[in-house]
Amino acid sequence: MKKILTLVCVSALGGLLTLGGYKLFVEKDHIQIAKDEKTQLPVYVPTSTSNTLLTNTERPDLITAANKTIDAVVHVKNTQINRRPQTWGDIFSNRQVERKQLAGAGSGVIISPDGHIITNNHVIKGAVEISITLNDNKTYMAELVGTDTKNDIALLKIDTEDQLPFVTFGDSDATQIGEWVLAVGNPFNLTSTVTAGIISAKSRDLSGGQSFIQTDAAVNPGNSGGALVNVNGELVGINTAISSQTGSYVGYSFAVPSNIARKIVEDIMEFGDVQNGILGVTGLALNSEAAEELEVDITEGFYVSGIEEKSGADLAGISEGDIIRKLDNVEINKFSDLSGYLKTKSPNDVVNVEVLRGNDVRNISVTLTKKEDLYVEFMNMQLRDIPLKAKQKYPELEKGVVISQNRNPYFYNKVGLREGYVITAINDIKVESIEDINALKEQYNDEDFFKNLNKLEFLDGSLEKKEILFR
Repeated sequence: MKKILTLVCVSALGGLLTLGGYKLFVEKDHIQIAKDEKTQLPVYVPTSTSNTLLTNTERPDLITAANKTIDAVVHVKNTQINRRPQTWGDIFSNRQVERKQLAGAGSGVIISPDGHIITNNHVIKGAVEISITLNDNKTYMAELVGTDTKNDIALLKIDTEDQLPFVTFGDSDATQIGEWVLAVGNPFNLTSTVTAGIISAKSRDLSGGQSFIQTDAAVNPGNSGGALVNVNGELVGINTAISSQTGSYVGYSFAVPSNIARKIVEDIMEFGDVQNGILGVTGLALNSEAAEELEVDITEGFYVSGIEEKSGADLAGISEGDIIRKLDNVEINKFSDLSGYLKTKSPNDVVNVEVLRGNDVRNISVTLTKKEDLYVEFMNMQLRDIPLKAKQKYPELEKGVVISQNRNPYFYNKVGLREGYVITAINDIKVESIEDINALKEQYNDEDFFKNLNKLEFLDGSLEKKEILFR
């Protein structure tokens, strides 16, 4: 019995020693430590909870716009004379070496019920016959009323006793980037075809001085001269060009804004040609590089570096160094904004010009002047009076006219007339100003005058007097 009690005590003591040793030496290495960790909040992306699906009432009504337009868009065919070299067989058999041949085709837009049609100049260029096919397949011969080659616009007229469907002009200045538009035309010699897209950009300049509406509505060969209309079926542009390395549509197309096209058409109807209103400033569009060079803080706008004498800008008090920010309510961020808006204006129109002069914003009313008051087109050259600053700096430049542009290949390549040269006499008749050139234009057209041209006197770039005899 004593042995059993001893064994129990020894066992209990051993258990106590084991438990104590565990608590003392082992358990402290396994203590559970509660860490106070910061809870990471979930990241939220702003999301609209509204239904993004368009309902029938939210979708643009392209069907109505198409129905208003499709019958007013026509197919235009350009027929030219094909001349081939005459052979001995042609001479002996009295065969004709000239024959009419279809040279091209495009689209046009009826803009009045009596048959006035607007299209691109390049669609009908060189045509001896122009035929118009309506959407109901009726065909008419068209008369060319007038053209504007710079803006690639032509006005045609067909005679019919019927009242024709037509498209009304919309306000292209009011169009917005992202706005839905339809391009309606006759690509690939099909009847009227409609494509849809949005306005991608405005005031695009492709070739200097242009101001196009850019759209992603599909435009292909044959669409030239067709209609660009808004969702109300109003004409906001004349489809003119595509940007493509293949000649086919790849994503962007360009249209002459309707405000410019309407101004051209109205001028042709009233005057026979386009009447341009001139502001009378020269300069450059601002960007980061130009702003740094000119030491200005503005990177948008038109910096005025020169003023044409006797121009509206000169008479109204616009100064060199002014930065044009707005014309009326149209913001001017680049040159095509400026030139595009002025193309919608006529001589004697009054334009409110907002300029930044130093730190001051000023609003100046400018009456636009005629192009002919500043320069004159003669023998495919653009001539203007000698600037006052040049006269003050060089006394020998007291009289004459400056060649500001020379597009006459003969005068440029053979005679050597360059831009900046000063013509002082023609056929021994002294030339003091563009008024003398205008007097010559009243007596002769360019072709007749060139036939009668005997002598030309001018000052070259070094102000050396030169004389050219033509006979």
